[in-house]
Amino acid sequence: MEEYIQPFIEGTEEVFRDLCNTEIKASRPYFVSKDEFETIWDVSGIIGLSGEANGAVAISIKEVTAFKLTSILTGKEYTSVDREVTDMLGEVINIIAGNVKNVFEKKHRVKISIPSIIKGKAHTIVWPSEKARIICIPFTIFNDQELCLSVAVEEAK
Repeated sequence: MEEYIQPFIEGTEEVFRDLCNTEIKASRPYFVSKDEFETIWDVSGIIGLSGEANGAVAISIKEVTAFKLTSILTGKEYTSVDREVTDMLGEVINIIAGNVKNVFEKKHRVKISIPSIIKGKAHTIVWPSEKARIICIPFTIFNDQELCLSVAVEEAK
């Protein structure tokens, strides 16, 4: 599992370090059942993967974290999940997926979709793959806040 998950961890850490000038730290990944998958998050960015590997990758965060990240990038303050906040999250998940795609291209040809944003407290993500298990990778950011990168990918038959 580590060989499969490590590119997602490294890609996420790289995006936050390089794009947001912010360090994040991964905690232990864990599996979540699709039947039990409901988020505690306020906004998620999700991007689909297709080709020789199919599935999706999502990043989920609380509003306060989204506001702080967007403020770092724009220099403005935010109090609602507006277009700039959703654009920031879409760009973050797009870069993460693109970085991972480049790593996976050594073994599998993979295409990524345009990111979609889901907002609303305790929203549910409906995953595109029936067979792939969801792996949640929790991260700590700003010393006391969290975000979660969720991955559900399987090799195409």
